[in-house]
Parts: sequence; C-alpha cells; structure tokens
Amino acid sequence: MEDVLPSGLLEICLLVGVPRERVRALLQGTQRKPKSLPPLDPEVLSVFVPPFIGRDDIQVTNTSGNNLNKSKRRSFRKKKERPKIENVKSLNGEQKAPDTEDITVPKDIDLIGLPQLCFPGGLYITSESKEDHIHFLVFTDVCGNRTYGVVAQYYQPMQDGCISSNGQAHWESAQTGKMPVCFVPLAICVISRYPYFNALKDCLSCLLVQLRPFKDLDIEEHIKEFAAKLFLIPSPPPGPLHLVFNMKPLQIIIPSREDPDSPIIDLDLHLPLLCFKPEQVLQIMTCILTEQRIVFFSSDWALLTLVAECFMLYLHPLQWQHTFVPILSRQMLDFLMAPTSFLMGCHTDHFKEVSTETEDLILINIDNGDITHSKMAEEEPEIPDVPAQAAETFIKRVESLQLHYDLELCHLRASTDLSELQMRRRAWQQKLNTEVQQTTLQLIVNIFREVKDHLNYEHRVFNSEEFLKTRAIGDQPFYRKVLETYMFHSFLKARLNRKMDAFARLELSTQSEEDRLNLMFHTPRRLTMEKMASKRFNPQYMISRRMVISMPNLQDIKLPEGPTRNSSLRRIETGVAVKMPSKSVSTFKIPEIHFPLMFQCVHSYYTDFFNHLSKAINTLPPDNSALLARYFYLRGLISLMQGKLLNALSDFQNLDKTDLRIFPTDLVRKIVETMPPSERSQADRKPELKKLISRVMEKQREVMKIDDHVKNFELPKTHMQLDDFVKRIQESGIVKDIDTIHRLFDALTVGHQKQIDPETFRDFYNYWKETEAEAQEVNLPPTVIEHLDKNECVYKLSCSVKTNYGVGKIALTQKRLFLLTEGGHPGYVQIAAFRDIEDVKSTTVAFLLLRIPTLRIKTLSKKEVFEANLKTECDLWYLIVKEMWAGKKMADDHKDPQYIQQALTNVLLMDAVVGALQSSKTIYAASKLSYFDRMKNEVPMMVPKTTSETLKHKINPSAGETFPQAIDVLLYTPGHLDPSEKPGNAHPKLWCALNEGKVVVFDASTWSIQQHCFRMGRSKLTCMIMVEQSQVWIGSQDSIIYIINTHSMSCNKQLNDHRSDVTDIIVEMKNGIPSEAYSSSLDGTVIAWNISTLKVNRVFQLPCQNLTSIKLHNDQLWCCTGSCILVVSTYEFQLQMKIEHHLKDVCSYFLCFQLFPERDEAWASYSGSGDLYIWNTRDLTSTPQKIHLQDCSEITCMIRVKNQIWVGSSGRSQGKSKGKIYVISAEKKTVEKELVGHADTVKALCSAEDRYVLSGSGKEEGKIAIWKVE
Repeated sequence: MEDVLPSGLLEICLLVGVPRERVRALLQGTQRKPKSLPPLDPEVLSVFVPPFIGRDDIQVTNTSGNNLNKSKRRSFRKKKERPKIENVKSLNGEQKAPDTEDITVPKDIDLIGLPQLCFPGGLYITSESKEDHIHFLVFTDVCGNRTYGVVAQYYQPMQDGCISSNGQAHWESAQTGKMPVCFVPLAICVISRYPYFNALKDCLSCLLVQLRPFKDLDIEEHIKEFAAKLFLIPSPPPGPLHLVFNMKPLQIIIPSREDPDSPIIDLDLHLPLLCFKPEQVLQIMTCILTEQRIVFFSSDWALLTLVAECFMLYLHPLQWQHTFVPILSRQMLDFLMAPTSFLMGCHTDHFKEVSTETEDLILINIDNGDITHSKMAEEEPEIPDVPAQAAETFIKRVESLQLHYDLELCHLRASTDLSELQMRRRAWQQKLNTEVQQTTLQLIVNIFREVKDHLNYEHRVFNSEEFLKTRAIGDQPFYRKVLETYMFHSFLKARLNRKMDAFARLELSTQSEEDRLNLMFHTPRRLTMEKMASKRFNPQYMISRRMVISMPNLQDIKLPEGPTRNSSLRRIETGVAVKMPSKSVSTFKIPEIHFPLMFQCVHSYYTDFFNHLSKAINTLPPDNSALLARYFYLRGLISLMQGKLLNALSDFQNLDKTDLRIFPTDLVRKIVETMPPSERSQADRKPELKKLISRVMEKQREVMKIDDHVKNFELPKTHMQLDDFVKRIQESGIVKDIDTIHRLFDALTVGHQKQIDPETFRDFYNYWKETEAEAQEVNLPPTVIEHLDKNECVYKLSCSVKTNYGVGKIALTQKRLFLLTEGGHPGYVQIAAFRDIEDVKSTTVAFLLLRIPTLRIKTLSKKEVFEANLKTECDLWYLIVKEMWAGKKMADDHKDPQYIQQALTNVLLMDAVVGALQSSKTIYAASKLSYFDRMKNEVPMMVPKTTSETLKHKINPSAGETFPQAIDVLLYTPGHLDPSEKPGNAHPKLWCALNEGKVVVFDASTWSIQQHCFRMGRSKLTCMIMVEQSQVWIGSQDSIIYIINTHSMSCNKQLNDHRSDVTDIIVEMKNGIPSEAYSSSLDGTVIAWNISTLKVNRVFQLPCQNLTSIKLHNDQLWCCTGSCILVVSTYEFQLQMKIEHHLKDVCSYFLCFQLFPERDEAWASYSGSGDLYIWNTRDLTSTPQKIHLQDCSEITCMIRVKNQIWVGSSGRSQGKSKGKIYVISAEKKTVEKELVGHADTVKALCSAEDRYVLSGSGKEEGKIAIWKVE
C-alpha cells in the first residue's frame, strides 16, 4: 500500500561531509595547517529515508502506552560503521553489507554522484568559519521525470575532540599545538519530487539556526526530526490553496500550481531579467527553442539552477526534452563532451577550460551577461532572431516591469515584524512572477499562434512548408530551426489533441474577430483590404498583424459601456489582450507535529489534520466550490495515510461536484487495484463508489487507445483512388468538405480512369499554392482600396484585357467584380456586385478576320452591358462569374453567408484545375465544380416568401469539419456584464450540442464562433439549461450531468447520480432567483438538486420507464413518458393527474409536450404522427382537440414563444427528408406560418429572449437558422 501513497515534501534527506576521524588523522599525521590541505572527497555520512515509523513502533504503542519513550525507532537509518565511499552502494540495497540496517533509497537517486554535487566546488577544511551557503540541484531519470534537491552547506568547528562513531560521542582531550582549531564543512541535502526551491531553502535555513548550539549526535537527531516532519507535509493540489506550516522561526508556505497543467513556481522568476538585457533573454530562449548545446556559467552555484529553471518556465507549455544538469561538479566536466543537445551549468572558474577544449557550445555567463560560442568545428553558427514583431512586444513589456523590490519599499513604513516582512516580500514576488509569466506566455503565443492554421486535425498533419512560406523573410531562419526540434513536435501533439493548456487559453482569449470568422468559413488565405492598407503604409507590418497581441497596463481593466451588437461580418479589432484579474489565494495552516516521533504522535497529527479540514469544509459557503475541492482532496489524502480507503474514495468522489480537474485518477486507480477484497466488496455495495471505480478503470482503457502521432505533409508518390485522394486533399489544407473533394476528383479525372496520378496531384497542389502566394503580393493603390470594404480580399486577377470601360485587369472579390484600370494612375471602375448581376454571356466579337472570345455581364443598375475581350481566359471567367452569381443569390435567399464562401472555394478550385491540367477538356473539367450554378439551373430553389421574410440568418456549427453534424440541442444564454469578466464574455451566447458530446459556442452578438469545440464525454448530449448566470448544465446519454463554468468556459464539475440516460433538466425559480433544479433520466428517475451545494434534495422513481421530458408549474411536475403524461407534486412526489395515451396505434408513444397553464392546456405529439393534440387540464377525460400539420411526418420538438407554439418536424419532399417549422397560434389553434428553412429534420428549437427562435437541423444539413418572432 505504501507504493500508492503520494510523496510528501521530502523523498530522502542526507548528511554529507568527511568523517571526523579522517580529518583528525590528516591534521595530526601531516601537521599541516587547514589552508594547505588538499580538497577532500565528500561522503554520505547519514541517510534519512521514510518510513520514519517502523511496524515495531505500532506494536509497542499498542501494548504499552506508558513505555512511549522506550520504543525503538527505525526512522533514522544510519550506518553502524562509518561508510566508505565504495560501500555507499549498499545504501541502494544493491549490495547489502552485513553492518547496515535494511534501508530502501528511492531507485532514481544516485548516492554515488550526490556527494560531489553537494560540494560541487570541492570540500575544503578552513581555519575560519564561513557563511552558510545554499544551492539547488535537479536530477532527471531515464523517463524524463525530475527530482529536486536543496543543499545547505555549513561549517562546524572541530576543537573539543568531539567525534561521532556509531552514534556515540567520545570526548578526547584536545592536544594543543598538535591539532589546530579548524572548521569542517557539512552539507544537508533534502531531495523532493517537487521544485519547492524557496520553501525548502526556508526550511533548511530554520534547521541551520537550530543546529548551531549542538554537538554531533544531537545534530543527527535534529536532522532526523526535520526530515520526518517534511515527509509528513503533503503537496497541495493545483488551485487557489497554499499550505502553511511552522518551522521556527519562519512560517513556511508551500505554493500550489495554478492549475493541473501549470508548473509549480516557487522561485523568483525575474532573476534572468536582472542578469540579462531583454534582447539577450530572447537570444537564450532561441538557443533553448532550437535545442543547442548550452552551458551556463556563474560564480554562484545557486544562481546556476535558479536561472536555468526560470528559462524552462519561460517556455511553458513547451518543454525541454533533453539532458538538463544545471550544476556540474569539477569531476563531471567530461559530460560537456556529449554529442546531443543539453543544458548544463558550471562554475566560472572552468570557463576558459570549457571554451577552449569543447566544440560547438553556447556559453552563457550569468555574472556578466555575455553570450559566446566555444571553439567551432565549422564556422560559427548564427543564433537566429526571434520573430521581429513578437520580440518587439516582449521587449516593451519587460521594460515596463518593476523588477526592484527596493523601489516598492520606498513609500512603505518600515516593518517591525519578521513574518510581516516575509509576507510583504512574498506578495510582491507573487505579483511580479505572474506578470513575468504572462509576458513570456504572450511571447510564445505570438511566435506560434498561426501554427493552427496549417494543421489538419482529422489526419494529424502539419504542413510545415506552407507554414514557413507564410512567415516574414527575416523570421524564416528561426522557424526553420525550431520546426525540427523535439520540443516543437511535442507542442504539435498537444495542439492536435486540442489540449486546453495555458497557450490555448491565451490564444483563444486574444483571438480577433477575423480569427473567429475564419473558424466559421474555411476560406483560402488572402490579404484583406485592411491588412493591405496597413502593410502598405507601415513597413513594419510585413507580418500579419494578428500574429501579435499586446497587453495593456496590467493594473487597469476598462470595461465598455455595454455589449456591442454587431451583426455584420466585418472584422472587429480585438488586438489587445486584457490581463485576467489576479485570482485570490487562500492558505491552510497544517497542524503542529509533536516529537519524539512515534506512531501515536503521527496518529494524532493525522487526526488533527483531518479534523481541521472537516471544520474548514463545514464552515465554507457552498458557492466556494474551488476551495471546497482542495479541502476534499487533502482530506482524501489524509484518510489514505490513515489507511481509511473508503473515506478517501468518498472524498475524492466529492471532487466531481466541486472541481473535477484535480481528480487524482492514477491515485484512485492504484487504491482500487491494491484494495483488500473485504473493502472492495464494501465499496461495491455503495452505488456511487461502484460507479466511481468503474469510471476510473474504464478511463485507463481509453488512455491506452489515444492516437498520438504527428505527420508532416508530403505530396503523394503513388496513384490515388477516391478515398485516398479525399484524405490527401484534406491533409493539404486546401479544402475539407468531402462533397467538394468528390467533385474535384471528378474534375481531375475527366477523360481518364477514376484515379489520380502523383504528377497531376503535384501540379494541382503547386498551382493552388503559387496562386495563394501571388495573391499575398497583390498591392492595390489607396485610391482603389478606399472603394472596397475592409474585409474584402482580391481572390483572382485576369490578364490585362481590353474592355468597354478601358484597358485593365478584372479583379474578383467575395462581393464584386471591378476593373483595375491601367495607365499613369491605376484606378477603380466597378463592373458589378454579384447580387446586381442580371445575366452573363460568353460570346465572340469580330475583329478583322478573327473572332475574339468576349465576356458580357448585364447588371440591374446599369443600362450599359460590360464587355471584356478575355480571349483564352473567357471560358474560365464565364464559369467563375456564373458560380459566384449563383452562390450570392443562394446566400441572399437563404440568409447564409457560407454559400458565398463555398462558391469562392469552388471558383478557386476551377482556376487551379484549369492551371494544372492544360488540356483541351480543362473547361469541361472545371465545370464539374460549378455546384451552385448547376443547382440554380437544375432545381430552381425559390424560398417561399413567408420563410424569406421570417428568416434572419443561418450559421454552421460544423464549419471546419469534414462533413455536417446533427444539432442535438440548442441553448441561448443572455448577456451580462460582471466586473470580473472580459467584455467578450458578457455577450449573449448560443450553445450548440453536436454529436459525440461536442459543444460549440457562438457569440450571439456577431454570430461568430467563440469556442470552437469542447467535449462532454463521448455520448450524445440530450439537454442544456442555464441554471444560474455562471452555470450551464448539460445532460448526456452517458447518465452524467456536465456543469460548465460560463466564466472560464470549462467543465470542471459533474453530477453522477443518475443511472440511465439523462433526458431533461429544468430549473424552479422563486422570486426570480433559481431555487432548485430537477433532472430526469430514461429509467423514470427524477432528482431535485440544491443548485449551490449540488447536493441531492430528493429522489423520486416514477412507476413507468421511458421518461423523456419534464415541465414545472405551480409546484407540479409534469413528466412525459412513452405511454402517459404524469403530474406529481414537487415535494412529496405524489401522483395528482395522468394523461393517458389515447390513440389506437399501440406502436406510437408520446414524443414531446408543452404546457399553457393560463389556458389550462397541455399540447402533445405522438411518434410517427403529424398531428398535435391539446388536452384541457381541468378535464382530462374529454377527447383532446387535434390540429393536423400538412406535409409533416412527425413532430420532433416544440417550444412556447409568447402566445405561439413553434413546432419542429420532419417530412419528405421529392424523396428527400426536409425540416419544416410550424408557427401555431395558441388562441386560434391555427397554423399562422409554415417555414421551410432546413434540408433535414428540425432536431432542436430554442428561444432568444422571445425575439428570435433558433432551429437546428439533422446531419444531412447541420445548420442553425435564426428566425424573427412577430
């Protein structure tokens, strides 16, 4: 069971030095003064390893409570004889010597090399005492796991002949004259799994103060107690709770990491900024990012580790994957000959030796800030510059940081209290650390923000060549090197796994509106007019502006007057990232540990700890779930230490309802695997623990299935059938939509057998990419730019042609055609906006003896027909203009801007097909891609007038996916402005549940995607509701209710009490405030929840199964099951009314229902029926009234809006399924409107403040329509 327990602060403690006898012998034998002695080889003198309580202690304390002080203690494990350096192996248990007790040292700690690292500069006996000195060590095992050491060196006088042997003190008379007074250095090394550099330094500082008055034997006794105390202190879980304990004279704070993905930070993060200029910091970060062989130098051993660790933290979430040894002792310098990448550190005394004798090293002198190279095998390598814009932003931010504590102290009163001094300094450091972290994270985001634009998630492909081509020329050397590293490869894996780490959160929160629109419309990359203008007038903007975010002054956060409403699809500037308000952190005082250390004392310490935590849990308000979760976690750990496994599991299970992110899955799995059968059967008898155990074991199986590979995009080398071609095109990033790729396949295989050879694919791909690159170079004069909208892009330019408007090039944007006239001053002449085109013709005009192909475009606004002698380009432009015209008409008719983006993609594919094929059939081949033009000719799609007038807009939550996905549930949440929020979070939102637990969130003020995709399990989601302003509950077929925090937009709580599919959730309001929530599941269970504590208030089991939905009115719960609708009271759950299934068709069942309580009416529908039935709730025996809905196969959903019922349905038309919405007057019982807005079943309806209704359709279409309510 001990293997299961998580590590405390201390893993092992060692006393390192030279045995006194050897010192005495040296001094007596040689009669030399201490100064003239050579350095001695340090040894491990004593080892202190857990467990510090042996089993015999337990027996003694159990049998005789009076003999407490006589019990034998095995907590201090020490050699009986002084260990020689070669015998240290026996401490590892590899070669057990007969004169040692049986001890086990953690297997990844090397006791042979450790003494050298405790005295990296050598061990010298001195004639005068020196200052105590602390330095830090980092060890890495073969799996890359790190262990941390803190070493305190201090000097002990050797004068009164006090010698330690076998734990006994011998007093010998000092022989004056023969044995000079000298000082012998000792080192105490604490090794921990966690990088608590400051905390362990403070602990050792306290210990050194306590050791001063003591002799040898007492020292070891004190170190043993010190080690035992640290072993009993747990590491806090991630989140807003630090642990505090008393180590006289200081209060020691153990800081927690911010969240599970963040590193522990317990050092001063600004140290490198004091040692190096910002430009040098960037150079060093580049060396690490490009995985050079790096050596830090300093005359201060402590600085070596701290500065190297700071640089590791600056790069988070990227991680250094190679050798990391921040301190090399004198004997270890040959490590620097290693051929692979490494980061090491040594004393400046060795600088000359290292720089002349080793090759190709980057040498960084911390003391004077120099960065140089050692002698080079070849020419000196250039350290590439960090991308210019990102570097500039970083330097400005660093220069604005206040790095000197003395300046902070100027205006403060002098502190008279040590703990106040400590707290004041710590608060300042914490604030500065946060600012440094944000500055470096911002740099990493600015450098790698656009990597995501070149990823294909489905096939896990990164197109590195294309990514490089889109970088500024000066930045390419940097990216070329970084893209080849292990660090970057791991970073790519995390992006492809859509990991929501610090990088992803900052990148998401600083997205521009343009980025969000790009998520919705997978459009080929072109410069917008706005970017073109900024690039033209400001040479430093050679990089796309959205690469870089800049944060305002971190102190002030200005909120706008109110949520801006902007339904246009124009870019809104959101280039500035607002600093997140600093999160409040609490502390928890760990109870005192009493000595001497025996089972009884440890037992009482754990009991006190448990009781303190229980008291904290009981006194904390339930809405502070973040803090509650930390207390539950700690109490679970303490129960585990006490051997109370079921209590531990129950506390860990409470994390479901408080903060799921800190749930210790591995620990719980180990507990379950090592549980005695009796306790396992007890756990299985408790349904909630049984479910917890099965979930944890299931998760382990899932982890084993994860696909983690990353491919670089490569052109195919063999012939491709259709399926392989689809995959290759998706990987290339050209287009994702499968139907479009099928049409492209048809186009490229015209006149051939249905397969594509590698040469054709290469020609097509290269033409597409060359066109994209050329378009980036298009530079329109300001006189032209001012005529265009700022988000317009030029997608295609013709050759220079003669037209009846003058000579020039025809330019195509997503909105219009215009002529870029040539001559002294290039000018702009409008040809036609696509929505104004009346007719397009391709004809020929006689010129001398020739017939010149000519394009004619007739518009509604001009009498004159535009004519252009396009010659060989004419047929292609004819196809292009017709496709864009048809796409624009479809987009306008269906209020769906995605159609115009799709038409654009089609015309650019046509262009690439014509460019790549170069054959007589190219125009026929390109016509295969004329999707909208063909639709317009084949099936004239007239949108009925009523539909057109009521429909406001259409959006596609499956944008960027390879095929449309059904919309299972919709939820609209109104906007609100909370002072702690970012203004963007205050906008109203539309939540959309897609298949397999995916949720997409739209900003309902602009209809742009706010959060692309987060996952609630893997099952179908069935219901969503905003329970209160900060919580959205989502029910799933996996029987879990997921709770989303609307501020952080993350799911960190869940309710596991249902045993079957969750089918509905409703909220009861009392005086406008949510009081209780009710959830139902398919097996007929209804649970009433306390919203603030998430505790179950009541549970009720209906007498029948198939419970599909519930409604609430006047303390009555209406429950719709397949066979009847039951009405029960909300408190006693007593049956009050029942609506029986009244149709003769035994196969049909109730599908959905709605209440009109003020009219005493219940409206319901049956499966397989297009009829609505209305019951009078005062007389349920009477026959219900029936409303027949024309062309309706089945009613799928209904909602009440004002005095209307909106009904979603499925039907068939010309052999295809379609979705109709019927708007029915509740008063007149007549259909007021029939809306034909979807090409598949209407699966979900929701109301937006009774002003709009939103409808979502099945997987054939997968779109959301927004309807105006009359």
